[in-house]
Amino acid sequence: MAFPLVDQLDIVIPTIRSGAILRWTLAPSPRAGAFGSIRNLEFLEEWRPFFQPYHLIIIQDGDPTRKIDIPAGFDYEIYNRNDIERILGDKAWAISFKDSACRCFGFMVSKKKYIFTIDDDCFVAKDPQGKPINVLEQHIKNLLSPSTPFFFNTLYDPYREGTDFVRGYPFSLREGVPTATSHGLWLNIPDYDAPTQMVKPKERNTRFVDSVMTIPKGTLYPMCGMNLAFDRELIGPGMYFGLMGEGQPIGRYDDMWAGWCTKVICDHMGVGCKTGLPYVWHSKASNPFVNLRKEYKGIFWQEEIIPFFQNLTLSKTSTTVEECYLELAEKVRKGLGHIDPYFTKLADGMIAWIEGWRMLNPAKSA
Repeated sequence: MAFPLVDQLDIVIPTIRSGAILRWTLAPSPRAGAFGSIRNLEFLEEWRPFFQPYHLIIIQDGDPTRKIDIPAGFDYEIYNRNDIERILGDKAWAISFKDSACRCFGFMVSKKKYIFTIDDDCFVAKDPQGKPINVLEQHIKNLLSPSTPFFFNTLYDPYREGTDFVRGYPFSLREGVPTATSHGLWLNIPDYDAPTQMVKPKERNTRFVDSVMTIPKGTLYPMCGMNLAFDRELIGPGMYFGLMGEGQPIGRYDDMWAGWCTKVICDHMGVGCKTGLPYVWHSKASNPFVNLRKEYKGIFWQEEIIPFFQNLTLSKTSTTVEECYLELAEKVRKGLGHIDPYFTKLADGMIAWIEGWRMLNPAKSA
């Protein structure tokens, strides 16, 4: 089996596993009953054929004194809260605590060109022919092929084998632009918000759609962090998952915040975002009542946040992702601060994030 870009890609995994825990599901899956158990990072055993050649960066959330067991044979480094505070010092507060948003610290410490991040409740999915899906292979294909954000191709990704640009597609745009983000999807448990979970408790995604498409310029999307890859050199400083979890008034909007920010920056910088293949098997349905408590402010706030991003433009003087993000932070402070003091603090966190990024990645800073 070939492992492309093995020396150029890190796998980032956030986890709060600390021994056997119960996970809440509404219907049995092939891998767990209504109350199945997980121990630590044993999910890696199923991913071993695909992940073992790559380097893992594991971000341990929660109690830093608890030991997390990692299956033998993997090349990895692990960071807990004590490490984050030691490395970032007075900027460590910008990394969320007790929330999967902590994964972005892994993006910051990586030194590779590409990042793939996955949640520890996601397993290997199978295509309609029953073949296990190599998510890394597909994400790498997405990232290495151009995007077409300026004109939609009705046969979706024109660079895939067996397809091309359709009649009427401008020849001047067929070269495409570099791809910054590859957003994968999930079978089984859909990525729903709490209200939708409550009204559709037994719904499962069984549809495998064999397509990849570029998200058009000027269009936002709800980015999910459980199956995501990106070009760290093209968009890495924009992949901040915000302030979520303990001490914050909101949760479960970390990946969406990063998605809105990076899409605006990608549009400004003239690079693309793809969505579609590859799929993972999402095994765990989180408790919708807990989710509602985390999400409820965001459900109201997003009705103002999304128009803010839809109407946002960045100045021509912002020519790097870092400059774009710092400008975006000030726009968040001025444009969203009236909603809640949280957004002023978030703007400060965005600035602290860039300062931390520059500290750990001086050669990549401009």
